[in-house]
Amino acid sequence: MLNTNELASPLWVLGTDTDVGKTYIASHIARSWAKSAGIVYRKPFQTGVDSDTDVNADAVKVRGPNITVETGLVLKAALSPLAAAKLEGIQIDLEKMFNWCKRPVPQGAKLILEAAGGVMVPLTEGILFANWASALGIPGIVVARGGLGTLNHVLLTCEALMSRGWKIAAVVLNPGLDQSFEAAVDNAKILERFLKVPIQIHEL
Repeated sequence: MLNTNELASPLWVLGTDTDVGKTYIASHIARSWAKSAGIVYRKPFQTGVDSDTDVNADAVKVRGPNITVETGLVLKAALSPLAAAKLEGIQIDLEKMFNWCKRPVPQGAKLILEAAGGVMVPLTEGILFANWASALGIPGIVVARGGLGTLNHVLLTCEALMSRGWKIAAVVLNPGLDQSFEAAVDNAKILERFLKVPIQIHEL
């Protein structure tokens, strides 16, 4: 089980790809932290839903007692923010979204932010998420599958982040996605030899 006591606020929940369980892990952290503090969950870019109250919206999945959920820009197409915004004829204002993320939270509250897709997803022409968010100076955890391919995906993701000055608080393998529990144990041991960050396995 993911040890949330080793994680500190504020915190980005990042992924090696889309559908690796970022929202599931963010929800787990939020519910754990909410036992002792108020939580603010922010999703600056939400794609693939009609509104932030859509049953499939990430904020809806994270919402719970003592947890405030906030969504920045909602785009209907299940694509990168860049591609989804183009379909709707929208120009994403990254400075506005940057300031939206930086807003203070209530005193004593903890902040969780969740990215959209993988860390190299394009937000606008020429601007990748990893570049845009690095200036916030907020550490992140990297969520990944447990099985085949995760070594390559995790190492590439961590290299991309660290080369941009990110602090990686932990790598979290989520083997429940592909039922790769045995492989996740082996992969975690290998990743520990290459990355000087905590490697955790989230077991259901």
